[in-house]
Amino acid sequence: MGEISLARALNQALRDALAHDPDVLVYGEDVGRLGGVFRVTDGLASEFGSERCFDSPIAEAGIVGTAVGMAMYGQRPVVEMQFDAFAYPAFEQIVSHVSKMRNRTRGSVELPLVIRIPYGGGIGAVEHHADSSEAYYAHTPGLRVVTPATPADGYSMLREAVEAPDPVIFLEPKRRYWNTAEVETPLRTEPMEQAVVRRAGEDVTLLAYGPMVATALETAEAANETGRSVEVIDLRSLSPFDDTTVAASVRRTGRALVVHEASTFGGYGAEVASRVTEACFHYLEAPVLRVGGFDIPYPPPALEEHHLPHVDRILDAIDRLQWESTWVPAQSPPPERPDATAQHPSRPEARA
Repeated sequence: MGEISLARALNQALRDALAHDPDVLVYGEDVGRLGGVFRVTDGLASEFGSERCFDSPIAEAGIVGTAVGMAMYGQRPVVEMQFDAFAYPAFEQIVSHVSKMRNRTRGSVELPLVIRIPYGGGIGAVEHHADSSEAYYAHTPGLRVVTPATPADGYSMLREAVEAPDPVIFLEPKRRYWNTAEVETPLRTEPMEQAVVRRAGEDVTLLAYGPMVATALETAEAANETGRSVEVIDLRSLSPFDDTTVAASVRRTGRALVVHEASTFGGYGAEVASRVTEACFHYLEAPVLRVGGFDIPYPPPALEEHHLPHVDRILDAIDRLQWESTWVPAQSPPPERPDATAQHPSRPEARA
């Protein structure tokens, strides 16, 4: 196939999934004739017909609710939530029904559906079009939450998500839709629940996912010019979390920094930092730090490049990872302690 974009790789994955399995359906707002806002479903309606790829009403709760019913009866719906914040009206369906169906039926009912959500900022949009909502889904038991960062993973992970027996929240970094790479499809990369090392390093581990993987790699290149060797791990799967790959890296480097676009307070990075600390406490040379968006609603487009983590902010955080101990041993002898045998005036013995 040659050099393709992430959007094109996702489009090819859907095309191949539709051709491979007649139970696969693709629907959502404007995914049919228009081919989707970001053209991820371009050409699918004309190739597979309006019964396999079709437009839905502007009703996100209805889109996910009907997907639940279709999946219960053996179909494999792949639905699109046009923009991240547009999925919030469907959140009740996702949390109350999509995530719980297998457990509610004691495993007798599988729910093979995929909810595609373009997420994150960096395209000059505003709130409702630039949210990073991954923590909501990762916090919900019963959901797989994954996010590709490369065209190769976009193809492979989406094919795997469509074939999975359980529901998958498939987060697509919209600012990376047009990033290109050499990809020959069909291909399968690492299993989607596995994190991968994108760049090897020795001094510090950068943990990133989705849109921030490219930024982390750029940071690692810049840090290398100052003599610091930075390892970059692409988490890929937010739930389940690949503790093995992450812990192996941090135990070797001794330092870890989590990077994501979402607001830092209560964000997904807090979970990562906690897991790294629990698994690697005796190997850490410094506290695990986080770099994320500021704790504000998503700003106007003119300010988003300041709001989103960038190379300089990540380099500043790396500098704060206690490379040199600030502890200074005392030079003077310790002060004399009071005579332990002396009696305080307030004690009865002293008054006597």
